[in-house]
Amino acid sequence: MRNRTALLAAAATLSATALVGTTATGATAQGPERNVVPISDVVPAADLARMTEQRPLVEAADTIRWAQERGGYAGFTGIGLEAGRVALWWKGEVPAKVRKAIQEARETAPVRIVEAKYSLRELKAASARLQAELAENPSLGHTVNIPTDGAGLVLATDGADSGSGSGSGSASGSAGKRAAAVRATASEVAGVPVRTVVETRSEEVSRNNDWSPWWGGARIQRPGAGCTSGFGVTDNTGAQYLLTAGHCGNFGDPFSSGAGTYIGTPSKINKTHDIMLIQANDVTNFIYTGTPDDNVGVRVDGWDWVYPGEFLCQSGSTSAGVVGGAICNIKVLFFYNDSEDLVEAEQMNGQTAARPGDSGGPIYSGSASGGAIAKGTTTRVAGARLGFQDFGTAWRDFGIWIAS
Repeated sequence: MRNRTALLAAAATLSATALVGTTATGATAQGPERNVVPISDVVPAADLARMTEQRPLVEAADTIRWAQERGGYAGFTGIGLEAGRVALWWKGEVPAKVRKAIQEARETAPVRIVEAKYSLRELKAASARLQAELAENPSLGHTVNIPTDGAGLVLATDGADSGSGSGSGSASGSAGKRAAAVRATASEVAGVPVRTVVETRSEEVSRNNDWSPWWGGARIQRPGAGCTSGFGVTDNTGAQYLLTAGHCGNFGDPFSSGAGTYIGTPSKINKTHDIMLIQANDVTNFIYTGTPDDNVGVRVDGWDWVYPGEFLCQSGSTSAGVVGGAICNIKVLFFYNDSEDLVEAEQMNGQTAARPGDSGGPIYSGSASGGAIAKGTTTRVAGARLGFQDFGTAWRDFGIWIAS
């Protein structure tokens, strides 16, 4: 075992290395003078008029939503914008603090309250049950949606008729029977009413061309730099994020996939711990583990603490292009006992542990069920040495866990 002096020297060496994080995607020189123009110069008049008309509705909805975000009330189902008013769907009695927010919101725009059959919390649980069934029986359908009105779930299928009409002829009748059978099975599994719609499946994607629902291990970029997404995560409000390295960006930076599809902007950052949450419309519990251009990945079954002596893998997008997949045989050595609270590890074959552009990428171990267990996100590299932040720190800082 190395002595304390050697450990500190190793820590200092790793700390002195450049951050893994950002690969340059453009020049850093001062550009031409900016020309600031009003939004009316860049948005068509009709579109701008619609947005202008909705501003009071959005403001009113925000007032209610923040009350829900702060309280995390179980009865909340959804908020939507209607013609000239805001609609709030709620199951059961509306709490006093939300009623107060509604009164405040009504000073800005009309608000109607609609009794919901199911809460959002109940529908998410129902959706999880149905999605688990789809994994076992993919012919049933491919995508589960939760409508804002709380009436039940919507299951997207490949081609079975929704059954809304009786149709004519044997083919139509067969399709209607099939749709009815699908709805019956899905409703029984979910425990709530399920209706079906016909929708085309999303095309398969790769590390360099990821899109919603976003995976970990994919190339992500902002103007001037690129990193790797770590894990799809959520918090107790139901909001969804991509966890990545804090040095990859700042508040307001627009992040996109390697192919330019917009993801979102950072909503929470801890620069000291080098972790950041990019708010996204939809994330999932999978990470890419193959080459930059294939669709190979694994399910993430949860997260766990990190222990010295443990062996892990990392799946940064840049390294994947060099080695054709993940880098493993990475042994945890110790934790930094300073403000950064990072973990130091070493690739035991002497292989380069990470490369520019890998920052924020997933570090993980295997699970008993054949998936992965989230352990942390990449920060630094010094040859075979790797500095990363453990997922437990992200849990403490942000109150997050792996999305399902």
